[in-house]
Amino acid sequence: MLDLGRLRALHAVSVHGSVAAAAIALGYTPSAVSQQITKLERETRTTLLERQGRGVALTDEARHLAATAQELLAIVERAETTLEERRGRPTGRLTIGAFASAARGLLPGVLAELGREHPGLDARMTEVDPHLSIDLVARGMIDVAVAHDWDIAPLPAPEGVEQAVIGDDLCDLLVPGENALAGRTSVRREELAGERWICQPPGTVCHDWLVRTLRAAGCEPDLAHRAEEYHTQIALVAEGLGIAMIPRLGRGALPTGVRAVSLDPVPMRRLYALWRTGAARRPAITATVEALQRHWMDTARASA
Repeated sequence: MLDLGRLRALHAVSVHGSVAAAAIALGYTPSAVSQQITKLERETRTTLLERQGRGVALTDEARHLAATAQELLAIVERAETTLEERRGRPTGRLTIGAFASAARGLLPGVLAELGREHPGLDARMTEVDPHLSIDLVARGMIDVAVAHDWDIAPLPAPEGVEQAVIGDDLCDLLVPGENALAGRTSVRREELAGERWICQPPGTVCHDWLVRTLRAAGCEPDLAHRAEEYHTQIALVAEGLGIAMIPRLGRGALPTGVRAVSLDPVPMRRLYALWRTGAARRPAITATVEALQRHWMDTARASA
């Protein structure tokens, strides 16, 4: 009989593309995942992973087995959901995937509350790209995703995945104190021509939103500096190296010499919680979504 834990390890490698990434998702060490795959190879008398450069690739047999593993894991999830529903209280392990600023600005309070209110629930968080997280939910690798979208890129919710709005995260224009815009209460987008910008790298939703929005207002943005982390962007603004558009969630207090100015109209991104339809009856899902929405209201009031 095939071991479900070993099938889960193979499925994780299939979803994440490497042993190391699968280990992070499962909360194991890479060597532990490798050992699970090796034991599964012995059980099935089949080669499942092949060396490919510095990494590994799944064999055809492994891909078929991983697809079957996904079906089995879905059946197990339904059974666990039924048991938890009958108990009427959140129990078991629940994995939450959140993008960086939500992981920093929202999840600590949510996780702490879930731990206090539901001692039988083992809630765990991993930081993940918001658009990758949706696929991870659909594939059963995480239970709840906290993701966001902008008006230029609506969040896709594939079949079998449900979602609820958490709230709207407003964005401010951050400028150095000596910038001519620093004394303003609000600025229209058409007035930003000629400014040097600090933004995220190309290919990210935030970068694409900035470029499209400014071009629509008749401004060709001068993208002087690119950085993934918002805190890095803020540090560059503090040195007078440009201006940036930064969401409020997870931003924290601004350093001396940086001013927040409202942009007219105010940009915002919408935050969502997503989970699999098959797990929708889990009390743990309901409790987590409610905690996210409740803490978002507190966070939004504080940031305002």
